[in-house]
Amino acid sequence: MLVLNRKNHKAIIINEEIIVRVISIRGDSVRIGLVAPKRIEIHREEIYRRIPKDKKPLLSSLPGDVGCTS
Repeated sequence: MLVLNRKNHKAIIINEEIIVRVISIRGDSVRIGLVAPKRIEIHREEIYRRIPKDKKPLLSSLPGDVGCTS
């Protein structure tokens, strides 16, 4: 896992197609904005895990917990 520090309003660009921008930081909560082509599905982890397995071949390649721990 790559871990990056970003300040408010700074962004990360993935594969020239996806932009992840820090919108705001309040206490232990970070709001992020995502810009990606419509063909790329974006889900929160807890929602993604509810999608039936036959609809998400990527899940089998994810580690058990893709969240960060401190």
